[in-house]
Amino acid sequence: MNTFLTFLVVFVLAWPLGLYTARFMRGERTLLDFLAPVERAFYRLMGVRFVPGGEAQGMDWRGYARALLFSNLLVGLVAFLIYVFQGALPLNPDHVGNLPWYVALNTAASFITNTNWQNYSGQSQLSYLSQMVGITALQIMTPAAGMAAMFALLRGLMGGHHGQPGNLGNYFVDITRLTTRLLIPVSVVLALLLTWQGVPSTFSGAKTATLLQPQTVTVSGKAQRVTTQTIPVGPVAAMVAIKQLGTNGGGWYGPNSAVPLENPTPLSNLLECASLILLPVTLVFALGSFLRRPRFGVMILSVMTVLCAALTFAVILAERAPNPALKGLALTGPNLEGKEVRFGADATALWASLTTSTSNGSVNGMHDSFTALGGVIPQVNMFLNDIYGGLGVGFINMFLFVVLTVFIAGLMVGRTPELFGRKIEVREMKIASLVILLQPLLVLGLTAVSLSVPSLTANLNPGFHGLSEVLYAFNSMYANNGSAFAGLGTGNSVWYNVSGACELIVARFLPIIGPLAIAGLLSVKRTSPETSGTLRVDTPIFAGTLLTVMLLLQLLNFAPALVLGGVSEHLTGTAVPAITSGATK
Repeated sequence: MNTFLTFLVVFVLAWPLGLYTARFMRGERTLLDFLAPVERAFYRLMGVRFVPGGEAQGMDWRGYARALLFSNLLVGLVAFLIYVFQGALPLNPDHVGNLPWYVALNTAASFITNTNWQNYSGQSQLSYLSQMVGITALQIMTPAAGMAAMFALLRGLMGGHHGQPGNLGNYFVDITRLTTRLLIPVSVVLALLLTWQGVPSTFSGAKTATLLQPQTVTVSGKAQRVTTQTIPVGPVAAMVAIKQLGTNGGGWYGPNSAVPLENPTPLSNLLECASLILLPVTLVFALGSFLRRPRFGVMILSVMTVLCAALTFAVILAERAPNPALKGLALTGPNLEGKEVRFGADATALWASLTTSTSNGSVNGMHDSFTALGGVIPQVNMFLNDIYGGLGVGFINMFLFVVLTVFIAGLMVGRTPELFGRKIEVREMKIASLVILLQPLLVLGLTAVSLSVPSLTANLNPGFHGLSEVLYAFNSMYANNGSAFAGLGTGNSVWYNVSGACELIVARFLPIIGPLAIAGLLSVKRTSPETSGTLRVDTPIFAGTLLTVMLLLQLLNFAPALVLGGVSEHLTGTAVPAITSGATK
């Protein structure tokens, strides 16, 4: 019932929100036009030039890619400096020290790539300034960048902005509108609802609570009696709102939304769970309206939803099975290890599926403690990387498979491959193929290097589960997801921080720049008129072909790794309770 209600809430809200998004991105009048003076101030700040008639000067795909890349790297540098000097900066009432350079590097790379992989616990290792400027602010900027890239790609498919071949729009105008008219308004509404439900929203320092049952702890070899507990608080509701809506993930607290302060009630759990996919679904409705091809939008949404529903059902079914580690005991029922027991195993399994169907990665349970097959499903979601996906980049990743499917289908029926009347030729196929192959190269390559050097994987869980932990880490970073099998014993080492930072940046920007290049190339091509023999990309047949191509290709890439990990763990019955060392995201 909770699963059905979550999807119902999402689709009821996403349809009108998607139509609204398409309208303001086309420059049409909306209720938030009163924000135009504020937006113009940002345009002046960012140096946007306007041509006669009041329209912002457009960019070709190279200019758009440069603006996206350099603006994000500049923001990442500022964030890095805040992390490494936070101890001496203001808004630090709890006197939190500086982050080590390698953790700061990984964190900056993580948050400019909309990944939010966390090798720290925010409540104890970040100041309020770092949380607000270095974390929350980036959680607004980076999803806006992904959405902007999606609309630039759509303009390329339409033959250019306002019919000007090669013009994909202006990056700075796009991110400003998407921020002021979509991300901030929706986040404010959710933050207020979460505050109403009890999520902290304050600038005061940590609170001290008196324990009902005093504890005895050993410090430096001496027993001490503890009667109080320090509870970190802060402007948590605002961060939780944007982390969920922006497919950011992360969390104010290390264990994320498993902490009651981040997720206090059943209603807050429903709101946060629905928020995982609300804007990704919104953007699919928006792309159909923006292109004025609603059937194409419905086709894309159908493929994504079929995959999401099937894999969600699979992970819920897997987690309803008893924990294999308890075999032989007179215990029945679902696997409750690592679950959010306040809401039940199904709710945690649903969250795990939705958070990895997008590039969100926030958690309300421990993925490392899932059953062997239950842990495989989030891996599959991230290998596909386009089941709704991150804001904007979900469709961008799907677009690569659309191009590939159009090419294959064209060869099968003996016609020149065309997308919306524009020919798919050698250059487009080379770009699409290289970007698709980048994923197995990085994920499997870095996993192999890590496992081949024992010093890099010390304290890892043994056997098949240990392999899954390393594979999950690099899979999650490539997919800009950020969730983890947190038993990765050395996940906060120099190796994982530095190699992860490199993977994060490459995996974020090349899969955006490649499709932008394809869109730019297509936008300057002549359009062939559609005839009865034209390959339609908005039919159930094409949807089935697209689904088949995606599944077959990714299975060929990653099935051996999954068999060596979770599948072998299940078949051999070697699953054991995971030895976890804290939550990553």
